[in-house]
Amino acid sequence: MTSRRIVITGLGGICSLGRNAPSIWQAMREGRSGLGPLTFDRRDLKTNVGGEIGDIGDDGIDSRQRAAMGKFAILSVMAAREAAAQAGLDASQLDPARLGAVVGVAVWGADAVDESYREAFLEGKKRINLFTVPRGMPSAPAAQVSMSLGLRGPVFGVTSACSSANHAIMAAVDQMRLGRADVMIAGGADTPLCYGIVKAWETLRVLARESCRPFSADRDGLVLADGAGMIVLETLEHAQARGAPILAEIAGCGMSADAADIVSPTIDGPAAAIRACLADARLSAEAVDYVNAHGTGTKANDRTETLAIRSVFGAHADKLAVSSTKSMHGHCLGASGAIEMIACVNAIRTGIVPPTIGYNAPDPECDLDVTPNVARERRVEVAISNAFAFGGMNAVVAVRRF
Repeated sequence: MTSRRIVITGLGGICSLGRNAPSIWQAMREGRSGLGPLTFDRRDLKTNVGGEIGDIGDDGIDSRQRAAMGKFAILSVMAAREAAAQAGLDASQLDPARLGAVVGVAVWGADAVDESYREAFLEGKKRINLFTVPRGMPSAPAAQVSMSLGLRGPVFGVTSACSSANHAIMAAVDQMRLGRADVMIAGGADTPLCYGIVKAWETLRVLARESCRPFSADRDGLVLADGAGMIVLETLEHAQARGAPILAEIAGCGMSADAADIVSPTIDGPAAAIRACLADARLSAEAVDYVNAHGTGTKANDRTETLAIRSVFGAHADKLAVSSTKSMHGHCLGASGAIEMIACVNAIRTGIVPPTIGYNAPDPECDLDVTPNVARERRVEVAISNAFAFGGMNAVVAVRRF
């Protein structure tokens, strides 16, 4: 594997905070919440809060292509097109065999599967939608992005629950480090806001009653949300040769597994992933300025993440700016890491750390500076994005100023 430097040349996103990366970032820095009452048919659900996107308007997708697309694939294509436009990426002007995509998904095309179950079991239909399989398969977002943008290199999906987007970014980085591609679009997408998925999460008893309040003493759970985020990753040489805008550099990546419990997190697993990321980046703990926390708002995650951060950073933990943007956009599952990368890159570029909103009372077990409620000005040279998933699958990405 080569030591090729990998840079970010484009950002794209869509979630409850906005239909594009700039509007998402603006909402983050203003500390606005995108969470609110659910509008779909809830039937017997007790949960009535989520991060809905609402009407996406004109998605710019050909109607024939859209017929075979679930909502998570539509969002993926919209975010990927935005990122590609910012990067000035045009496959017709490059070697398409050197361009690829990796998209992380935690669930599947849940809207398509829910619809098929409704048609078969509730309405008694003998036939369901012809495109149920291509609309629902977890690899659909990656495939649809490649078809939309003409990417003919490495294209595949990855799934590791809530770490999926960060693992997708790492997989894309590896393709370029291995010399298999010059440009990769990477990110994640999920649309869990439908009856079946919310019902399943509700049964786990981890959903918040009113809002997401990470690290606050009165936190009571996570809030599910729809979303997609994509970034254009490129070798430094390729980006410079074509005059692409360089937004930030991927400093390093680290991953680990708890190998302990399917739902309960450990301290050692997340800490190992952070250490592996710093080692890959050849950075000291003291070089990190900002941590975009996994910060789901559950009692167990926030306490465990705090201890993992303190385990790695020691005394420097008290000097870190930490925040959970999930307090604003909710938990977009497989898309979370990619949407949170928008926060990391812009924190570096603007010198503004987005806040953790809904922070009502300090918790002695979460004693970090979580940037409560209001954004803060701070020069950020290096930021890390934490993603810790069910099954103990941990993925941490570090980005730095270029």
